[in-house]
Amino acid sequence: MSDEPLIDDDDATVLEARLATGGARLDKALAEIFPELSRARLQALLAEGVVSRDGQAVSIGSAKAQTGLYRIALPPVVSATPAPEAIPLTVLFEDADLIVIDKPAGMAAHPAPGCETGTLVNALLAHCGASLSGIGGVARPGIVHRLDKDTSGVMVAAKSDRAHAGLSALFAAHDIERTYIALTRGAPSPMTGRIETLIGRSSSDRKKMAVLRSGGRSAVTDYVVQKVFGLPAKAGGAPMAARVACTLHTGRTHQIRVHLASKGAPILGDPAYGSGSPAAAVRAAIAGAGLARQALHAAVLGFVHPISGGALRFETPPPADMADLERALEAL
Repeated sequence: MSDEPLIDDDDATVLEARLATGGARLDKALAEIFPELSRARLQALLAEGVVSRDGQAVSIGSAKAQTGLYRIALPPVVSATPAPEAIPLTVLFEDADLIVIDKPAGMAAHPAPGCETGTLVNALLAHCGASLSGIGGVARPGIVHRLDKDTSGVMVAAKSDRAHAGLSALFAAHDIERTYIALTRGAPSPMTGRIETLIGRSSSDRKKMAVLRSGGRSAVTDYVVQKVFGLPAKAGGAPMAARVACTLHTGRTHQIRVHLASKGAPILGDPAYGSGSPAAAVRAAIAGAGLARQALHAAVLGFVHPISGGALRFETPPPADMADLERALEAL
């Protein structure tokens, strides 16, 4: 549900410099106080959310620069070339240009510090061999979008450079159908709606994203509450849990997780955004189902094939841990 890697400051090289004069474009001003970084590189770092001013995240290179202490957490360089690994894949579609898989929870999309092996890239290198697109770079061949490591569901990867370019253009234009299923604590209100906010790095925890009043990037999610579980005895009370379908119109890091939490209905099992404890009966259901991750599944991915022009649409049901949890919730 996102295209950006998380950056852990503990593994990053941190640069700091003070800007004494504001008013210029931010990316231009930063290039002057950080001469070791190109303006294009700074624009990419701003987009990744690793630049801050006086402790507040900044992300828009075209904005006017303000004076203050700027800090950049440079992502560590992954120098090792990923090795092919014979990891079984559930392939939904494959041709000469692309491959669509049903990614299991627990598999990262690509190598990153602390997770160099066992990723989708390692599996694709073994499955596709030399045909995998190299546009994504040495560490991320074929990857055009991400699902969080502990989010399951449908992903597409490019096997040819022309498919990579075409898919990237579709994602950039948000011309992709993407629907996710989430099991939440309580339920968002109203039962259907659109969540439209700015999302950027949290100023209090750089590993997390947050809804921001200014800065960040536009994020739009439509949602529908499909089922509610554990209805209260008193009229007007909130249910214990819900099944929510979320349709993405943008693809920000942790977008659905942040948006549902902002509605007071965080995803069950979410270690980062699941603030507050669910009801005892829901906790028991989670334990009984063996859910050890956020209950989020990328159920639908639809797009126009970038080479053939044909319409493709893939849909998979939530895996066993989420299905078992939903059955347990239905019994509440």
